[in-house]
Amino acid sequence: MAKISAGDGAKLHVETVGSGTPVVFVHEYAGDYRSWEPQMRHFCRQHRCVTYSQRGYPPSDVPSDPARYSQDIARDDVIAVMDALGIDKAHVVGHSMGGYTALHVGIRYPRRCLSVTAAGCGWGSSADVGKREAMKAMAAETGKMFADEGIVSAAAKYADAPMRQAFKNKDPRGWSEFARMLSEHSAEGHAHTMLNLQLKRPTLWEMEGELKQFSVPLLVIVGDEDDLCLDGSLFIKRTAPTAALLVVPRAGHTINSEEPAMVNAALAELFSAAEAGRWLAHKSA
Repeated sequence: MAKISAGDGAKLHVETVGSGTPVVFVHEYAGDYRSWEPQMRHFCRQHRCVTYSQRGYPPSDVPSDPARYSQDIARDDVIAVMDALGIDKAHVVGHSMGGYTALHVGIRYPRRCLSVTAAGCGWGSSADVGKREAMKAMAAETGKMFADEGIVSAAAKYADAPMRQAFKNKDPRGWSEFARMLSEHSAEGHAHTMLNLQLKRPTLWEMEGELKQFSVPLLVIVGDEDDLCLDGSLFIKRTAPTAALLVVPRAGHTINSEEPAMVNAALAELFSAAEAGRWLAHKSA
C-alpha cells in the first residue's frame, strides 16, 4: 500500500498486487478500495491490479474545500494514480460513480486506456427533464443526510436502498460486509462527493456527442434489478460505437460484489479481446 499525490496535493491511498497488463479499479459512491477485493484476488494472477480510495474516502485525504471535488478532478485522479505508478496504459474498470469516471477517462485520455468498463452506470441520468430534476433533488437530500446525520446513521440508510435489496436478499453476509465498510467512511467526504461531483456531473444524455466518438473498447455491465441504471446503460450501448452490454439477471446495483463470478468472466473476455485487437471482431467485414 502507498499514498500518492493528486494534482492538487491530495493524498490518495493506493494498493497494488500482481504483475502483467495493468488494471485500475475505480469504486462507487458507497465503496472504497476494498470494494474490488473479488476482482483483485482473481485478476492479480495475470495482471498488475490497482485499487485506490478516491478523495473523500479514508484512508485517502478528505479535503474540506468543496471546490476540490468534481467529475473532472475524479477523472484526473485516475491519471494521477497511473502516473505515480509508472503505468502508461491500463484497463480502467469503474462501478457506478466510478463507471462515470471511467467513461470520462476514456473520453479525455483514450491513449491511456486499453479498455474501459462502466458497471452499474446511469444513476442520476435521464433524458426526461422532470426525472433529472427529481434525481438532482434526491442527490441534494442524500448529501445533506450525510452532512447532518453523520456516517453511521446515513450509511445504514444508504446501504438499505432499493438498489441494494437484491444483494441483501441473495447474499446477507456479503451485504453486511458492504454496509459495515460504508459505515467506516467519512460523512464529510460523502457529503462533498454527492453535492459537488454526483449532483453537478453531466448526464449520459448530455455526453451523447462525446460518447458517439468513443474509441476505446467499452464494456457496460448492469443488473436487471438496477432500475435507475438500466436506461443509462442501454443509452451507452446504443451511442458508443465500441460498447458491448452485459445485463446480469436477478442482480442489483452492487454488481461487482453481488455477482463477482459473472463480472470477472466478462472482464476477462474484455481484457483478452482488447489486448488482441479483436474487441470489435464481430463487426469485421
